[in-house]
Amino acid sequence: MPETKPASPPTATIIPEGEHPIREQLLDREALKVLYRLRDAGFKGYLVGGGVRDLFLGKKPKDFDVSTDARPGELRRIFRNSRTIGRRFRLVQVFFHGNRIVEVSTLRSHSEGAENGEGDVLAANNTFGTLDEDAFRRDLTINALFYEIENHTVIDYVGGVADLNRGIIRMVGDPGLRFHHDPVRMLRAIRHAARTGFSIDPATFAALGEHASELMLCPPSRLRDEILKDLHSGASRAWAEQCMATPLWLTLFPFLGEGGKGRVREMRTMLLRMLAEIDRINQSGTEEKPVHMDDHFLFAVLLLPWAITAFDLPGAERLQGARFHELALALRQGVEECFGTPFNIQRMAKDRICVLLMQLPTLHHASAGGKPPRWLKGKSYYAECKRFYDLFQLGLGDRSAGIAAEDFVQPKAAERVVTVISAVETPSSRSHGRGSGTPVFSRQPGGVFGLCRKPAS
Repeated sequence: MPETKPASPPTATIIPEGEHPIREQLLDREALKVLYRLRDAGFKGYLVGGGVRDLFLGKKPKDFDVSTDARPGELRRIFRNSRTIGRRFRLVQVFFHGNRIVEVSTLRSHSEGAENGEGDVLAANNTFGTLDEDAFRRDLTINALFYEIENHTVIDYVGGVADLNRGIIRMVGDPGLRFHHDPVRMLRAIRHAARTGFSIDPATFAALGEHASELMLCPPSRLRDEILKDLHSGASRAWAEQCMATPLWLTLFPFLGEGGKGRVREMRTMLLRMLAEIDRINQSGTEEKPVHMDDHFLFAVLLLPWAITAFDLPGAERLQGARFHELALALRQGVEECFGTPFNIQRMAKDRICVLLMQLPTLHHASAGGKPPRWLKGKSYYAECKRFYDLFQLGLGDRSAGIAAEDFVQPKAAERVVTVISAVETPSSRSHGRGSGTPVFSRQPGGVFGLCRKPAS
């Protein structure tokens, strides 16, 4: 059934302050500053999207986004500490102390593709609109709510509050048509079901199966970035389980369906165990000790069931010499064909994925002797390979193998900046020797991109 824009503006359901859990003191201070500045300038401003959803569910939002009837040029005049970003639709980022950013968007119209359902996938959408039009162009009902600070009410045009109360993930409008216009919306529906624990509306779930094949029409880099969001989310196991229940899983990763039903079931169990451990680590991070896993490490975890099935890893015997190199070449070619090209993975990431997979047999056979070979311990990638092997053991059900979350703690951004700046050469301390390079990224005088000489002693 074609999706049509309502002939007249729909009536919004207004939820008063006493009937919802959102309170102004729960809002981010910078977001409140933006909302009040817009009001004082004569414009309407609303907290939108995930911020409203999470506050309604009693969670702390990661971001506080604002929508307004002010145009981008007007926003730049109101907020001098801002910049404009975006091509399909321009957003204004307002900067505050402490690297805090509030994104402000102008309300958009319901102008996605042709009204009869025909048109290109990812149609252009660059027209401004009204509050109700902006609500109807959003993906999910639970993300189409607005909170305004004048009367502290929640404005709902699409039944999002009812879906939050019932625990339902439902597309705004006709799900089949919305998925056709932007297939990535299928991944977003799965993502929010995984993160909230909600069930997917039957009509939305049916449309996932009908339009799954259209997912591969999207740019590879866009699919890669969406998958990474889920792997880093702290809910990757729930995401994988939701995805496995639909055709989306084998549409994205057809190589994970090889090996027969029994083997596929066994490999899925192993993958889910590993993802559960990754979620534990990601959820253990704090603002003072942020945890971060490299993208290539997570991709290697995703590829491990395929590598085990296709190359019999870790194998009954330890491969050396020519046989080891033959396996390495075959593995690299397989990674490129089934994963590298479909998701536009960078060469360095593919190389590091292959290192993790190739050293799995070495560590596995060395575990019988109690210690890894000396040559491997001297490699820069040894520690990462050991963590990957321990994760593999956890996937097999060996709870004695454990991974410490501390191994993935990253220095705070401010500390990283200080480290880099301290290595930058001053004009008065230039050295012309060749052996004094420190790999940093510097725009300061005396340094070049990727290389800056150490100050002379």
